[in-house]
Amino acid sequence: MLNSVIVVDDEAPIREAVEQWLSLSGFEVRLFSRAEECLAQVPEHFPGVILSDVRMPGMDGLQLLAELQRRDRDLPVILLTGHGDVPMAVDAMRDGAYDFLEKPFTPETLLGSLRRALEKRALVLENRALHERADNRSRLDATLLGMSPTMQTVRRQVLDLSQLPVNVLIRGETGSGKEMVARCLHDFGPRADKPFVAVNCAAIPEQLFEAELFGHESGAFTGAQGKRIGKLEYAHGGTVFLDEIESMPLAQQVKLLRVIQERRIERLGSNQSIDIDVRIIAATKPDLLDEARAGRFREDLAYRLNIAELRLPPLRERREDIPMLFSHFSRNAAERLGRDAPVLSAEQLSHLLSHDWPGNVRELANAAERQVLGLDGPAAQENPMGQSLVVQQEAFEAHCIRSALRRHRGDIKAVMHELQLPRRTLNEKMQRHGLVREDFLAGDSPTG
Repeated sequence: MLNSVIVVDDEAPIREAVEQWLSLSGFEVRLFSRAEECLAQVPEHFPGVILSDVRMPGMDGLQLLAELQRRDRDLPVILLTGHGDVPMAVDAMRDGAYDFLEKPFTPETLLGSLRRALEKRALVLENRALHERADNRSRLDATLLGMSPTMQTVRRQVLDLSQLPVNVLIRGETGSGKEMVARCLHDFGPRADKPFVAVNCAAIPEQLFEAELFGHESGAFTGAQGKRIGKLEYAHGGTVFLDEIESMPLAQQVKLLRVIQERRIERLGSNQSIDIDVRIIAATKPDLLDEARAGRFREDLAYRLNIAELRLPPLRERREDIPMLFSHFSRNAAERLGRDAPVLSAEQLSHLLSHDWPGNVRELANAAERQVLGLDGPAAQENPMGQSLVVQQEAFEAHCIRSALRRHRGDIKAVMHELQLPRRTLNEKMQRHGLVREDFLAGDSPTG
């Protein structure tokens, strides 16, 4: 249960008495003598209650109430009033105050009002968190596309890990979407309004690696003109994404390990330590512990990076997502290039499902763009034994329903007639394949 209380009163004896009562009852108390000080320091989504006197020099309690209501209409504010202020306090309750207490009041009266207000605040914040999580889930569904069980698991893991202050290691093949997942871990977490800095460890020459990550002072080495802020320092408060971390030189791995342990850096050419607050998300294709056993990676750093691991499945392990992804990429390419998005034939769909896609999602996106440009069709069939009949049937069924919904602009009766399906069967199949009628009303297919 929440137990935070902010007390605002210009009279020191009252502040001290209230603090003593509340502290003995297990509350966390902050005191302010002026309303302006309270406004400057009360955090957004404050998990508690404001207890304020009405009559104070400068901004009074009613003005404080009005400003707090403007910021958060559900924040409970209890007013402390003298006898002559009761009618005014009653009016304030109509304007949003939670309660008022007439001076002098007993500790029991104060505690009863506070506990009721805190219970209400807890319900409000819990409800907000549930709505925010539902909104995030919808946004994530539209970003990390796919209805396969493996992708549903990935999205659940991303939502959970985005809220936790831990380093994450993302494992996946080339083109499987590691940077997009890293970006989602940042965007859906509490660091979303801070920098997201992506570093491709394989693309930085070894002799420039330290300066790139840690920055340098003027004259630190030949050609170092002026001070430069490194990637880690620039990302303060946010996230650093280290892609292809297995390519980081061993000498720099030692320094990165120290940064993770001590939360501070030193620029090249400087003896001054700088405190930083960054979350590290790393991505790799090989197993870092295998790399460590081969002497190419530090084992202690591998454990530090891999507090939580996210494995991204290759496209060949989630073939049922291929039609949805290809349609999405085709539509995006068509819009960008000013062309019509092609509709796949059954033969083309079979070819898509049969290909192994060694380049994964990135290769699929390129294939979709080439088809929009008319350069070639989907990939030729190379591995007809690569997927089960059930997977092919499910993917083909989803594609047929999606195409019919697009052609008929979401007209369910027309789709039922074309596919010769009863309403209940069509509804069940649409639900299983993640198809929503509203996404097709304007003639567009869904994005996730």
